[in-house]
Amino acid sequence: MSQRPSRKLSDEDRVLWSLVARSTMPLKGRKAEEPPAPVAVKASPPKPPKAVNPKVRIEPPAPPSPPGPAVSKPVIDRPTLDKLAKGRLPIEGRVDLHGMTQDEAYFLLHSFLLQAHARGLRFVLVITGKGSSSGGDGVLRRAVPGWMATAPFRMLVSSHEQAARNHGGSGALYVRLRRQVAR
Repeated sequence: MSQRPSRKLSDEDRVLWSLVARSTMPLKGRKAEEPPAPVAVKASPPKPPKAVNPKVRIEPPAPPSPPGPAVSKPVIDRPTLDKLAKGRLPIEGRVDLHGMTQDEAYFLLHSFLLQAHARGLRFVLVITGKGSSSGGDGVLRRAVPGWMATAPFRMLVSSHEQAARNHGGSGALYVRLRRQVAR
């Protein structure tokens, strides 16, 4: 029998795994094990420039709120959406943001899209979830499309559109990444 090569988990994988582990129930007759404390994914903040006045404190920017309705977004054309929905065009990557805070989701989504773009992926699925069961829209469901219109995401994302029902419907987005520029 062949052995699996050992593989270290990245910080992002540990965060995702801890979220999954917390949502499980133990089998009958077994005691629930306490999962290790989740490791927060921290993006290294840019170093503040040395200020002349040492009392001035520069804070890193918070994730932006979604823009107003006046902003138009580029949409994925209908034939491409149909191909994605029917599986004739592959979804090359996916990220699930369920159960995360806005800060966690923002940094995970940005790093996922950076990696996917660097690998030359074209279409990815971003799962935001549909939100609370009390009838309100989910926070991430509303925020993620707004993030796509901001500068850090615009350089990576060509367009995005609500996913087909079999891929999560209104709780997921198809994202078309920009092509890499040949150097």
